[in-house]
Amino acid sequence: MKKMCAVFVLVLISTLVVSAGQKEYGKKITLKEKTKISSILQTPDKFVGKKVLVGGTILAVCDKRGCWMELASDKESQKIKIKVKDGEIVFPLTGIGKTALVEGEVQKISMTKEDLIKQGKHEAEEQKTKFDPNSVKGPITYYQIKGLGAVITD
Repeated sequence: MKKMCAVFVLVLISTLVVSAGQKEYGKKITLKEKTKISSILQTPDKFVGKKVLVGGTILAVCDKRGCWMELASDKESQKIKIKVKDGEIVFPLTGIGKTALVEGEVQKISMTKEDLIKQGKHEAEEQKTKFDPNSVKGPITYYQIKGLGAVITD
């Protein structure tokens, strides 16, 4: 009986030590197999509308609402944005440089030149910078992941 108690205590302590450096956001991750970010970016239309599990180093986080973060790809100079509904999940600014595991749905975003100008004006107002509408080239299409759940590890 003492051995069983000792084993239980050791398992409990090791579980606490492992999970102490992790924080979960949003829904619990259900997928087991990771998809490389480079694979998504190489053939994005193959993944649109599909749920994926990706991982990488957090490069940036929205400093206004924590509503998005950018993850580094497994290939140099590539990244992907993880976007969530404002307030649904709030990614911490302290997450930059840490590792994240994210489950979400790949989305294709198409924006007209007018959409890009509107977005540029909005971002300039938020950041209190100047914006030149003539600098906008468009339309554009990009891909991101609608985040459903994430785990950030120290």
